[in-house]
Amino acid sequence: MSIKIGKNIDLGPFPLLLAPMEDVSDPPFRYVCKQNGADMMYTEFISSEGLIRDAAKSRQKLDIFEYERPIGIQIFGSDIDSMRQATEIASLAEPDLIDINYGCPVKNVACRGAGASLLQDIDKMVHMTEAVVKATHLPVTVKTRLGWDDHTKNIYEVAERLQDVGIHALSIHGRTRSQMYKGQADWHLIKQVKRNPRIHIPIFGNGDVDSVEKAANWRLTYEVDGIMIGRASIGYPWIFREIKHFFQTGEYLPGPTIEERVAVCRTHFQKSIEWKGEKTGIFEMRRHYANYFKGIPHFKDYRMKLVSLQDVKEINEVLDEIAYNFLSVEIA
Repeated sequence: MSIKIGKNIDLGPFPLLLAPMEDVSDPPFRYVCKQNGADMMYTEFISSEGLIRDAAKSRQKLDIFEYERPIGIQIFGSDIDSMRQATEIASLAEPDLIDINYGCPVKNVACRGAGASLLQDIDKMVHMTEAVVKATHLPVTVKTRLGWDDHTKNIYEVAERLQDVGIHALSIHGRTRSQMYKGQADWHLIKQVKRNPRIHIPIFGNGDVDSVEKAANWRLTYEVDGIMIGRASIGYPWIFREIKHFFQTGEYLPGPTIEERVAVCRTHFQKSIEWKGEKTGIFEMRRHYANYFKGIPHFKDYRMKLVSLQDVKEINEVLDEIAYNFLSVEIA
């Protein structure tokens, strides 16, 4: 049975979603994840106030491309009317859906009444969601957490009430806001939400899926409709194809070779320059190199070169050097 969001978004039997991540899931990164099997992706989260003010950074995050579909634009904010206006603006960019962020735990979001902060005011969360649903012709989905802290794990109520006002899918990160990204994600409550006979929308699990084994085991154990992968895909977009291959064949796919790592890193780099311009593209790519070549022994000198060079040709020459010098090296 295919998992569907709304009438038109068919994600197949068990979709793998790329989580929206600030300063990570931009178009260049989304490109390499899509190439490696991500079924649905989201933009970085976009400030509703930024969209209304026409802030350049917020506007740029609306950039989506045909090859990315299906793709959702994720927005966040603390003011209901601003969220309604931002929804109208985001809908004009013609994504496949609008996603609301009720999960971001960081201080400059949550302490301003947005993101996971709304888990402290479910009534406001419901009214905000209803306003977003009414402001667009597109399906609306939500990403959130189990609750604010261990004493207020209210995701069961949240799921029912948000479904009642018209959301089409719910992604749940198995931590509370107070946990941030520490400790282990708890998927037991996600399973309870999925098992709730009142719930008929797709429920996606998120948090700590960083291997084929976890994806396969948790798919069965927690009965979710799909899995959302975030941090484990940074520098390793192959995680999507490896999980899919195992689901389809029951066999493990070999990890990427050095040549593949260099090729995908280079593609990411080229897309970064195309989208952001040479100066910003080079600078923002620096955060990714260590992840692409993680596990390669004695790589530090090459990483230092990659993060210090400011010339496209020289960076590509270092990548060529890596491909040549580490051709027969086993990756830990």
